[in-house]
Amino acid sequence: QVQLVESGGGLVQPGGSLRLSCAASGISISIYHMGWYRQAPGKQREWVAGILSYGTRNYKQSVKGRFTISRDNAKNTLYLQMNDLKFEDTAVYFCNIYYNGADYWGQGTQVTVSS
Repeated sequence: QVQLVESGGGLVQPGGSLRLSCAASGISISIYHMGWYRQAPGKQREWVAGILSYGTRNYKQSVKGRFTISRDNAKNTLYLQMNDLKFEDTAVYFCNIYYNGADYWGQGTQVTVSS
């Protein structure tokens, strides 16, 4: 009964910041690979950032230096801190966990960057 629930999206101006959260239940996230993906209108879902079970972090090239993926194991929550947001960051953002050989997804949270 793995569940992932994203929150924290919203409307933000270019250059602004948002912090997305992904609250997990039915699983302790500490030992699993997790990531953030996004899907913009008319485009396929794309990988944005990942954090491996042993701590390594990786990012899509276009968000390096602006986004930070992290997790709080005590709160069983994954985060994505997004700074210096750009128009092209507009998308629905999804949380993901790779658990026992399968991907699990949240419902997504909308991020809109607009002036």
